[in-house]
Amino acid sequence: MAVLENIEPKEVFHFFEEISRIPRGSYNTKGISDYCVRFANERKLEVYQDEWNNVIIKKPGTKGYENSEPIIIQGHLDMVCEKTEHSDHDFLTDPLELMVEDGYVTAKDTTLGADNGIAIAMALAVLDNETLEHPPVEALFTVDEEVSMDGAANVDLSRLQGKMLLNLDSEEDDTLTAGCAGGFRFSCEIPVQKTTAKGSGLLVEICGLKGGHSGVEIDRQRGNANKLAGRMLYRLGREQEIFLVEISGGTRENVIASVSKSSIVVQEPEKAIRMIQAMKDEWRQEFGADEPELDIRITELGEKEYTVFTGESMKKVVGFLVNCPNGVDEYSRSLKGLVETSDNLGIVGNGEEGVRFLVLVRSGISTKLQELQDRLICLTDLLGGNWNIDSGYPAWTYRESSRIRPIAADAFEEVFGVRPEITTIHAGLECGLLSGKKPELDCISFGPNMRDVHSFNERLEIASAEKIWNVLKIILKRCK
Repeated sequence: MAVLENIEPKEVFHFFEEISRIPRGSYNTKGISDYCVRFANERKLEVYQDEWNNVIIKKPGTKGYENSEPIIIQGHLDMVCEKTEHSDHDFLTDPLELMVEDGYVTAKDTTLGADNGIAIAMALAVLDNETLEHPPVEALFTVDEEVSMDGAANVDLSRLQGKMLLNLDSEEDDTLTAGCAGGFRFSCEIPVQKTTAKGSGLLVEICGLKGGHSGVEIDRQRGNANKLAGRMLYRLGREQEIFLVEISGGTRENVIASVSKSSIVVQEPEKAIRMIQAMKDEWRQEFGADEPELDIRITELGEKEYTVFTGESMKKVVGFLVNCPNGVDEYSRSLKGLVETSDNLGIVGNGEEGVRFLVLVRSGISTKLQELQDRLICLTDLLGGNWNIDSGYPAWTYRESSRIRPIAADAFEEVFGVRPEITTIHAGLECGLLSGKKPELDCISFGPNMRDVHSFNERLEIASAEKIWNVLKIILKRCK
């Protein structure tokens, strides 16, 4: 039985539930891409699917709109795959288990994929509806936005005739987004030499942190488990001789790390455990109500001989953790309160010859991206590591003049009763890549209220989704 069948707007939540049955994590988009192609073929709509799994579906304008300029509705097919540490959900095979709680749609123990499944659902609802008034619609569904934006980077936009684009990948329903940050992924590896050491083994797990979106939630100053692990290891090493066996933390570079695991060898286990517990108390006081579930779990592994990092190797790994910039770097000087530049130490784990680190850097100013790049390279070089930069995407620069923005603002005012705030966002949106490939594109981004995206607490506000659906319908009606 469908969980969302009685929730308005029914036509939107019907498709949202349909696509929630299809595994669609980043780099696993063939299934959802094929679903969209079947959808179009069943309705005899023009459809194009490329080798990246991007999909374009075209629908003619309704009566009286046949000769209107086409309008593009755009969203991404992939989702972030996060789950609780106790969940056995398999994102490669299992459908999401949807639930309705307190006016929100959520998923049991996993991310919901409303980012950006709600965009796909709304676009499919437009393409499926025979009563809406609209100009020719060109639905553009891209892939792998959450990890690389390779879909937007490689899609052939010459197949699109529209010059106005509605991106439905925003998460606050009282704003129209008209610009976004650019960014890149910095990966590096610090080489590690191994030796052996006798002592008491401890597995230390920093957990219970909220995590979340490393762009739009970076200003909330949530704890990063990787950075906390660095603080802990450095502090312990100042008080007694310790050795590092293994370290890992985080799952994605665009997600604030909520868990970190460190296996260490110590000579004074009781003293080490007391220090770790004291640090937990310190951190709980530092974060206060922002991280109410912050916890440290310690498992004693026994006394024996372990294979460990050499002292010099551990010093370099901990040195990177402690000194790697993380969080908000600078706020905008022109738009007060807006984060301008930040980075997120998202992943720590095993590399080919040592420990690998992945950092996602964002800024609305290209020279600030360059500065953080230089700082990360300098740190890596000092520690004898190697580095790589990829998955770069440009900022989407705010335009003073826009045809679609006032139409959208009027539609918002009709539905919400107030004018929306027009702003830019400290996150990567595909509008930057798409408008870079097609400079005449006039873009705007909006969407319903979503909370804790990129985390297993992700949820979508039902009433907000209905309002945004009404906004979308009004915009289409007025683009005649």
